[in-house]
Amino acid sequence: MPAPLVFITGASSGIGQALAARFHQAGYRLALVARRTDEMQSWASAQRISADSYAIYSADVAQPESIMAAGQACIERQGLPDVVIANAGISVGMDTAQPGDIAVMARTFATNNIGMAATFQPFVEGMARRGSGRLVGIGSVAGIRGLPGHGAYCGSKAAVISYCESLRGELRSSGVRVVTICPGYIDTPLTRQNRYAMPFLMQPQDFAARAYDAIEAGASYRVIPWQMGVVAKLLRLLPNAVFDRLLAGRPRKHRQGDARS
Repeated sequence: MPAPLVFITGASSGIGQALAARFHQAGYRLALVARRTDEMQSWASAQRISADSYAIYSADVAQPESIMAAGQACIERQGLPDVVIANAGISVGMDTAQPGDIAVMARTFATNNIGMAATFQPFVEGMARRGSGRLVGIGSVAGIRGLPGHGAYCGSKAAVISYCESLRGELRSSGVRVVTICPGYIDTPLTRQNRYAMPFLMQPQDFAARAYDAIEAGASYRVIPWQMGVVAKLLRLLPNAVFDRLLAGRPRKHRQGDARS
């Protein structure tokens, strides 16, 4: 029997790359998906991963036909995956008063939400027929409450959580598990530009180790690290007036084109 296969989007850096390393360590074959294929190839070579243990697929997750074609190519080349991780995502601040930021919001939802559904689409029927598989959506603690200046990102990640919950119900009797992973703050190129405090900041490899355990266990929902899960639950319980005062004056996320400090 061939080694199990994991299909990971956004695999060229950050969380995606860390997850690829952890699954490789566990003996999985890798299907690595991103726009930056050269970076994935360099990483795989640096890790000395044997050529028959991985394949690289170029796709733009914001374009459904692109990521769906990558999924079909994976099935034809490597077989039906055991685990599919829809990790690719973007995070950009927005200001609804700015006309150009509506396009930012559209691009965020196209990547983080439509792209996730399109990532799963090629595999759902095959996994259901086989009676096994795991579809993993990467949400965020930011999807639990809306943060000023984060409307696009918070909204998209709230949608990820609800979408995965819906899909989990649809596939409940099929043997296919839907796993929602909500990271807190992870030290990646995406977060290093943030201009506000990031409590319980984790290194990507530590996050990947905990996420791997949750995925293998078939957990329906997991916040990593658990401390951020406690914080998120407490914030959810706060009355709106208290929550709004707590966040008053908090630095906002960089908008597209903002000068970086």
